[in-house]
Amino acid sequence: MQQTQNESGFTGLGLSAELLSGLNRNGFRTPTPIQAQAVPVAVSGRDLFGIAQTGTGKSLAFLLPLLHRLQNGEIRQALVLAPTRELALQIEEEARKFTHSLGYRTAVLIGGASMINQVRAIKSHPNLIIATPGRLLDHLQSRSVKLGWIDAVVLDEADRMLDMGFLPAITRILEQVPAQRQTMLFSATMPKEIEDLAHRFLRSPERIEVSRPGTAAQLVRQELISIPHEEKPNMLGLLLKDHPETVLVFARTRHGARKLAKIVRSMGHSAAEIHSDRTMAQRKEALDGFKRGQYRVLVATDIASRGIDVKNISLVVNYDLPDNPEDYVHRIGRTGRAGEEGVAITLATPDQAKDVRAIEKILKVAIPRRGGHADREERPLPPHQSRVSHQPKRRPFRPGTQRGPKSFQRKKTARA
Repeated sequence: MQQTQNESGFTGLGLSAELLSGLNRNGFRTPTPIQAQAVPVAVSGRDLFGIAQTGTGKSLAFLLPLLHRLQNGEIRQALVLAPTRELALQIEEEARKFTHSLGYRTAVLIGGASMINQVRAIKSHPNLIIATPGRLLDHLQSRSVKLGWIDAVVLDEADRMLDMGFLPAITRILEQVPAQRQTMLFSATMPKEIEDLAHRFLRSPERIEVSRPGTAAQLVRQELISIPHEEKPNMLGLLLKDHPETVLVFARTRHGARKLAKIVRSMGHSAAEIHSDRTMAQRKEALDGFKRGQYRVLVATDIASRGIDVKNISLVVNYDLPDNPEDYVHRIGRTGRAGEEGVAITLATPDQAKDVRAIEKILKVAIPRRGGHADREERPLPPHQSRVSHQPKRRPFRPGTQRGPKSFQRKKTARA
């Protein structure tokens, strides 16, 4: 299709005039590094292995080429696999900015949603299927979906899918997709398992790496507070006062997230929660309410460390350290997005020094420290400021007086 001249920086990437118009209409002017490098390769139909940190615009890096190739009749149907329901819904939301005007249909196949509605969506012959591996496998087993028309496959956040144990499901799915296909794999980190996956399923892929694995978002100011576990709620309260905008808080377990959300509400803040105990409808309501500003604080487990694309999150609080050190990078990547600066503060107990070092090994840089002591009246200061210490004057010792608590006073003993 003929291109049109456009003020957008996307003009030279080989996209159709309709897609360029859609990019302008949705306010996309300048491609991110992963988009600038990946789109031309993917438009040509080559396999692609993309490595970029979270929050760098990977979704458009594969959606735009897929839609372009659908327009040109080069592919009949495309499949995108994502690790979590939230990420699958986010990808569909991004795709809908273009599919409606192009007349294309999408189907989202995720757990926790109606199988009947999903079967109905499949029967409408969608151009783009977005699915989590587990739910797509359910449909394959019940024979409600066939993948014989799939000409392009995207494995998004592949490292996360492997962490969640989806490799057997991915293998079974790809075995039912035609061998002659385009395959794109995107990952924020690059463990050996990801390299093995790329070698197994991709054909002479173009490798694009826009940031080294484990790189934290450049616009995120990180801080680490070493603090006893029992002081964490008070410290969180101080942080919420110091940062009056939107805040995302990560807990390690679903029980911890549920308990923490109650604590935040008891402080007078509107809060929602996302974890595996919540239904799909509840999780969607929480995320939508967080985006709209209905909830100021969102408390989540690591199912939200990828797949939450909310603008203007001013602060991410790691109330608990993640089980997987690499998830730290994805957590803090929820802030400092779209050119905006952000802050990520981690609360770690003194006995978690080894876990902190594991995170810093991935970052290849030390996280700046800040003192704890949440029980003090004044609020904690940023690390670049100093506090003047006013030590009370010591009273002169007078004979016949005693210093210190009785438990530390020496007992008089008779000398031998």
